[in-house]
Amino acid sequence: MAVDFGTKRVGVATTDPLKIIASPLTTISESESIRYIIDYTMKEDVDIIVIGMPAKLSGEPTDATPHVVAFVKKLKNKLPEIQIVTEDETYSSKRAVELMVAGGMKKKDRRNKSNIDKVSASLILQSYLDSGL
Repeated sequence: MAVDFGTKRVGVATTDPLKIIASPLTTISESESIRYIIDYTMKEDVDIIVIGMPAKLSGEPTDATPHVVAFVKKLKNKLPEIQIVTEDETYSSKRAVELMVAGGMKKKDRRNKSNIDKVSASLILQSYLDSGL
């Protein structure tokens, strides 16, 4: 499972049982994100949660980084039995839009930020899966 955390919306993605292909799942509000993830892990077999970590190209933190760090800490406290890791999310939103364009998604749907968030989460998860970790 992967999460693209934002202070308004949280994109969620999942993978197939063989952990080969990441797919967008949903977008939820930040306020319901912890509860949603806990509920999801109780229903589905989740080995690991990958969370996109924002950073500047120089590797320095962004304004969003402290929010993600706090979210990771909170999630680790709520789900100590599940491994939680971070993955670089640099350009994930831009790549998500490019992917949606290439996939033929209508302009109206591409402007919907919740679509961008869940596709970004799938890109974060796919990057993690491709790294072989």
